[in-house]
Amino acid sequence: MARVAAVDCGTNSIRLLIADVAARADGSLELTDVVREMVVVRLGEGVDRTGEFSAAALTRTFAAVDGYAALCREHGVESIRFVATSATRDAGNREQFLDGVRGRLGVTPEVISGEEEAALSFRGATAVLDPAHDAPFLVIDLGGGSTEVVLGVDAPEAAHSMDVGCVRMTERHLAGDPPSTSQVEAAERDIHAALDAAFEGVPVERTRTLVGLAGTVTTVTAHALGLPEYDSETLDGAVLPIEDAIRACDELLVASRHERAALGFMHPGRVDVIGAGALVWRTVMTRVRDAVVAAGGELPHVVTSEHDILDGLALAVAEPLLASRA
Repeated sequence: MARVAAVDCGTNSIRLLIADVAARADGSLELTDVVREMVVVRLGEGVDRTGEFSAAALTRTFAAVDGYAALCREHGVESIRFVATSATRDAGNREQFLDGVRGRLGVTPEVISGEEEAALSFRGATAVLDPAHDAPFLVIDLGGGSTEVVLGVDAPEAAHSMDVGCVRMTERHLAGDPPSTSQVEAAERDIHAALDAAFEGVPVERTRTLVGLAGTVTTVTAHALGLPEYDSETLDGAVLPIEDAIRACDELLVASRHERAALGFMHPGRVDVIGAGALVWRTVMTRVRDAVVAAGGELPHVVTSEHDILDGLALAVAEPLLASRA
């Protein structure tokens, strides 16, 4: 067994997974959570406009990293992998961020490509997916600055990362509370254009199971299920009729900030960006379903997963440790 840590620093949040990973008799790996934490730091705040991290965003993020470093020491972590995604790929002053993380956590952060992000998310989500779900799987990792679209069975066969996410779309288009019709239409044009490009390389019409990851998707699912508070166990693996998920997206998009904040399952750091996230998720679900139906198939449901890039990272960092002990 190996105890490892994975840190995923995105545009909106920074997340930590400390896990025990063991090899099963068949050679596959079993992952058991020790600690799973998330802090909304909004690292990518303003990056789409300015091209740089702000001092305030770096301060918030470094405070979270200090806390994660303490947790890793407390739990006796053997190896840590830290990845940064969309906002860090875009920021001109990213070296300041990378140096700050290195000094606090003792590891060199990896600024991974959208394609690698997609592959890690696919591995994390599908490793624990109910075997009753049919392949191919289309995994959608909807983040703050980017969204990954990846199709595969046992491994990714086609993937695309698009610069569309809940923070980026909020800052670029959805200034109203709630957003105006013209603001929503402008955002939709951006999302559809990005999906046009994504679908050129990812044959989404082959999808048999659509799997949604990350905070926007789990929040939409919590709303669709009418949960009084956030409940990871209920959300993980939840299967929703696509129409129910779309309806939940519509309701969150048109709600005011005050109405969203009053929802018991809503994380405070997601209140002002969930409308844009819901719009992205609604558009993705609709486009994928239409493509599948046009190809003669059906896609009545969507699966929500709490397992994502963090799980994929933890499995990847544990592999060489376990191999050295075999």
